[in-house]
Amino acid sequence: MSPAGGTVVNLFWPVAATDPSTPAVSVVIPVVADNEVLARLLERLRGLPVPPDEIVIVDGGASAGCRSLARRYACVYVGTRAGRGHQLHAGALRASGDVLWFLHADAEPPADGVSLIRDRHLAGAPGGFFGFRFTGLSTWYKRLLARLINWRTRFGTPYGDQGLFVARVAYDAVGGFADTPLFEEVPLVRGLRRRGTFARVPADMGVSPRRWERDGWLWRTAGNRLLALAYILGVPPHRLARRYQPLGPPEIKTDSEAW
Repeated sequence: MSPAGGTVVNLFWPVAATDPSTPAVSVVIPVVADNEVLARLLERLRGLPVPPDEIVIVDGGASAGCRSLARRYACVYVGTRAGRGHQLHAGALRASGDVLWFLHADAEPPADGVSLIRDRHLAGAPGGFFGFRFTGLSTWYKRLLARLINWRTRFGTPYGDQGLFVARVAYDAVGGFADTPLFEEVPLVRGLRRRGTFARVPADMGVSPRRWERDGWLWRTAGNRLLALAYILGVPPHRLARRYQPLGPPEIKTDSEAW
């Protein structure tokens, strides 16, 4: 049976770690109609000094182009309905690694990402996340915002664009991602922190600034913080998505980005 009612095409050998000192790492990438950036990420993952053992692409757009990319890069392809939380969980159910590493399609993972994840796993941590860094031209406001985000995640929730990773056993134990249109990672992170150290590793995840550049840096930042505040105050994610839809660019209302 396919995960979460989706369609699975096996294009990658199943992973089964035989050496306990080398836990298998599965990357899970949710995507909807973003094949250009997905291709760049897959090329980068393939070129890492230590590549992941498995890549699972979860397509919420029924795209022939996405399926073609999965075939070209020898990935597992999962077709399912759109929705970040739903796609992430469907990919997690299909992944076969000891550790699950969740990446956005426009991410730029660090060269030593897989090694750092394995080290943290072998140390007994249930999971962790990477530091936040904007890609592209460096500017003072990018550096300032990234610094504030990294400070916030010392106490608050790191979001999905920071490359969350989690041990398979821990993921199953806490119930995985919530099937919600916003803040799908919050229950997962809270559950993992109750199980042990869930902390930042000493490397940064490159995050695309394209949404901030498109929506405006102040608008995007303020919109994300208002969403987070409303969520903390108990407003359900589905209600937040409906309530905020008329107020601005759609992606501010459908992503729980880092700041």
